[in-house]
Amino acid sequence: MSAQSTSPPGPAPSLSEVLETVEQLWPLHLQEPWDASGLVTGRPDRPVRRILFAVDPVADVVAEAVSTGADLLVTHHPLLLRGVTSVAADGFKGAVVHELIEHGCALLACHTNADSAPDGVSDAVARAAGLTTTTPLAPHPADPAVGIGRVGDLAQPLRLRELARRLADAVPPTAHGVRVAGDPDALVRRVAVCGGAGDSLFDAVRASGADVYVTADLRHHPASEAREAAVGPGADGTPYLVDLSHFASEWLWLPVGAAALRAALAARGHDVQIEVSERRTDPWDFRIDHPAPGPADPDSEPAADPAAPTAGGPA
Repeated sequence: MSAQSTSPPGPAPSLSEVLETVEQLWPLHLQEPWDASGLVTGRPDRPVRRILFAVDPVADVVAEAVSTGADLLVTHHPLLLRGVTSVAADGFKGAVVHELIEHGCALLACHTNADSAPDGVSDAVARAAGLTTTTPLAPHPADPAVGIGRVGDLAQPLRLRELARRLADAVPPTAHGVRVAGDPDALVRRVAVCGGAGDSLFDAVRASGADVYVTADLRHHPASEAREAAVGPGADGTPYLVDLSHFASEWLWLPVGAAALRAALAARGHDVQIEVSERRTDPWDFRIDHPAPGPADPDSEPAADPAAPTAGGPA
């Protein structure tokens, strides 16, 4: 299933022209040194009339791109982040490469360059949290005005549970749900965010003075050590932690990125149909909650229904 956008008839750009436009929006020099953003498959001279945005270049998403006639699939995550010696179709990544090439669909990854750039992934998470003015949590060496993560203040303080509820309402539902560490009734105002896995930024979060850190993929030991440091001698309990699904936190950027590319191509006089994939590519399918040990707490948040449809539709 996809959220579709249409435009008046007009000339279709070549893939190379789309790449020029993407470079203006999410410059490759902003990607992290270990990253592999950029074009994976596609002929630069081929026309692009239809584009699909998605988080992951997995088989189901590629099948969606092919079935809808997309000429270009733009994903946040790279398909080939680490080196490979073969893309033979008897492996799942090779099969994806063959499916794309055989159906004339290019693949472009906009990963940490789209994290760092303005209106990127972390800006989308910051807006979902209710932040209006932010600065980079980890400024990029080449341009301190952008970078990984964001930090800023809420217009009015919120209880931690209220902020978590706001975020849960904004992201696509997943089996992961939204996990929180901290006093649910604590008031928070300064919020640090990082879409995707952000447990490498705890030092920057503490230095920012954030009351709460919103990120994803928090592993046991970094999260435990962060909380121990927050409640240890001389500490005040912050930063609290809000842990989103990796997929859900980054999905928030897809409509923003699609709209930005649509507008930039239209400004060049091009007509391109751009869609956002609504497939859930979070790897987890359901969760079994522990039974309550006693009477339910009337103030507790209900457990997420793992069978509930995602904001992006069924998986």
